[in-house]
Amino acid sequence: MQVLSGAGTSIVSSGRLLLKDVPHVAPPSVASCWAGSRSSTTSTSTPVVVSSVPPSAARARVIQRRRARTPIRLVKTQAAGDAPPSPWKKKDSRLVLEDGSVLWGTAFGASGTQLGEVVFNTALSGYQEVMTDPSYKGQFVCFTCPHIGNVGINPEDMESDKVHLAGIVVRDLSVAVSNYRATMSLDEYCKQQGTMGISGIDTRDLTIALRDVGCLVGVMSTDTSKTDEELIGMAKSWSIVGKDLLAEVTCKEPYEWRQGTDAEWEFSAATQAAQGREPFHVVAYDYGIKKNILRRLASFGCRITVVPANWPASEVLKMNPDGVFFSNGPGDPSAAPYAVENAKQILGQKPVFGICMGHQILGQAFGGSTFKLKFGHHGGNHPIRAPGGRIEVSSQNHNFAVDPATLPAGVEVTHINLNDGTCAGMVWEDKKAMTIQYHPEASPGPHDADVSFEQFVNWMNAERSKKAVAA
Repeated sequence: MQVLSGAGTSIVSSGRLLLKDVPHVAPPSVASCWAGSRSSTTSTSTPVVVSSVPPSAARARVIQRRRARTPIRLVKTQAAGDAPPSPWKKKDSRLVLEDGSVLWGTAFGASGTQLGEVVFNTALSGYQEVMTDPSYKGQFVCFTCPHIGNVGINPEDMESDKVHLAGIVVRDLSVAVSNYRATMSLDEYCKQQGTMGISGIDTRDLTIALRDVGCLVGVMSTDTSKTDEELIGMAKSWSIVGKDLLAEVTCKEPYEWRQGTDAEWEFSAATQAAQGREPFHVVAYDYGIKKNILRRLASFGCRITVVPANWPASEVLKMNPDGVFFSNGPGDPSAAPYAVENAKQILGQKPVFGICMGHQILGQAFGGSTFKLKFGHHGGNHPIRAPGGRIEVSSQNHNFAVDPATLPAGVEVTHINLNDGTCAGMVWEDKKAMTIQYHPEASPGPHDADVSFEQFVNWMNAERSKKAVAA
């Protein structure tokens, strides 16, 4: 072996060429290349030992390795037992599905064991709005966007006062937060809300499975005392079908709302028509209503009274509103017959507008029925064919749909989901009723369908004009 003196840590070759920074060595050779971190015990008298290979031959070997794209392993000696800890947290959480699949990942947020239906969401932004949307009650959301958490959490973008979903599944949880509005990280927020999260999951593979076989019930758990078989049994014993989740997310007492979209975020010139006009009084049934729905109604000139999901129709009509709104919400619409009965009593009395769960409740009130979709519609990129051939890209979140074959004469299916041909909107002119299956308020998502609020306001304005002429 050839011994070279210079700064560095002693390295012994074991049949492999080892590179080290050795200053003041001439002629230049591989021995003078940079090869890793300097030792904290640098000494000018410490020898460096490399393979006894002539410089020209050594360079040839480096070139050969580079051409073969075989990396040279750089070695730094360490004392026994002094290995640094891994910067990556070990996989310590499971997502167990009812079909027997066991997916290991890394836990964040709260610990424990949680049960829910697993769905996938294809939105590329707005994870905070998704988490605080009451329509996700009882569900685990698998985000197809691979990088989640990078903009943190801020108090302005909440769609309700808390997280309602059962947990979130992500490919990669961002290790850094970069947004001027953020006040905490996603991990911190999940801990605060008692919400479980799991990262390191192959979300593409999971999404393909859900698309092929349909939604699956799952159990997320950090409890190592529970066996996979126990968790699979829990998943098989639960179903979201037949669950009345409206009662779990609705408000307890009526309240008023008048706050519109902040001027900084307003995007529609149509809202300017509301300036100087007497507000329309709208009673909104809260099946899990999102704050941005209330903001958009207010921006179009509405004064909203929000009432619980089971508020009697007779009490609503006593308020003599200009219109009645039926909101979004979670779960099975057929599990809330009281909501359907209230809608039946209001139909024809006042202009009504329903979205998402409200669309399904009104569909049943019309005389139709609903059914469960294979994997639902969850995301911000669903194409809709609207009246006049107009195409809207919409924000959606629902697992059930109205069966158009069961609707009575007089009900027109006005909107069609172009992905699967399902009913996405209805109008019953005689009953002054309009519905859409998706979310015109977005948050997150595109603003294409915001025109629905304008149409509802136009209906109420027409009714007001009729009353004025009659008087």
